[in-house]
Amino acid sequence: MRIIVTGGTGFIGRALVNELLDNGHSVTVLSRNATSAKALLPSSATCINWDPRPAGTWTKVFHDADAVINLAGAPIADKRWSKARKRLIWDSRVSATQAVVEALRSHATKPCVLVNASGIGYYGATDDRLLDEGAARGTGFLADLCLEWEAEAMRAAEFGTRVVIVRTGMVLEADGGALPKMLLPFRLFAGGPIMPGTQWVSWIHRRDHIGLIQWALANNGVSGPLNSVAPEPVTMKTFCEVLGRVIHRPSWLPVPGMALSILLGELGSLMTTGQRVIPAKAIAGGYTFKHPALEPALQAILIGTSDVQRAAWASG
Repeated sequence: MRIIVTGGTGFIGRALVNELLDNGHSVTVLSRNATSAKALLPSSATCINWDPRPAGTWTKVFHDADAVINLAGAPIADKRWSKARKRLIWDSRVSATQAVVEALRSHATKPCVLVNASGIGYYGATDDRLLDEGAARGTGFLADLCLEWEAEAMRAAEFGTRVVIVRTGMVLEADGGALPKMLLPFRLFAGGPIMPGTQWVSWIHRRDHIGLIQWALANNGVSGPLNSVAPEPVTMKTFCEVLGRVIHRPSWLPVPGMALSILLGELGSLMTTGQRVIPAKAIAGGYTFKHPALEPALQAILIGTSDVQRAAWASG
């Protein structure tokens, strides 16, 4: 397939582009800095400058493309949520998706599928209920963001493009995302759950997240929301206990939710809540998870790595 990827230099995008190329696809990455993107990605990837506002010559690459994977968006959890930061998080997703859909609309021959990122924040803060793709939207900033983000992507269905909305949970791997940040206190023998500890963590190994994206590309029967989470969500307390067990560290020092709220504001409050999400569509559709359970997944990441990676982790 001829595939266009936005957000191709991020934690998920880089690994996805590499795998798509390894599987024989032709990949064009749209980046705000094509020169930097070329330095991060294999030489076989084509990198083109783009700016969602205004539309420019980059829209030409959509001609005769088979698929588009839109992962564009500023990081959500790396900084305190000021008004300016929340606006950047919002615009970098909604405006970028709007630009992608308008670029698709402008060509007579349109890609057959758009795989668009979203998040399980769509469901808001919830209780112990299991949430599949048919669950109602929740409330809060992330729920509102996901609603508008997904609505922009779904406009591509108006002109016949199959749209898959990938609602992503906590993606686990050693070289990015939340896991390396969680590991630091455990290395210092000061690890423990973010309180109250009963909040649910819907996680997924990055290999399965990328696998689900490729599965969605290849399966014409998959459309609409698709939960990208492992089949076995766990509570925060259990997550930290398992993490400590895998790396032979105690999980004994709880992180007070109030302290996070003071330090990080609304973002800190987000970390004390969660969602118990299940990948109902993926299971019903026959996707086989490589890492369905947390402990083997963390072992594969933190133990089943190369000697060089293990040495780097051990040294901090």
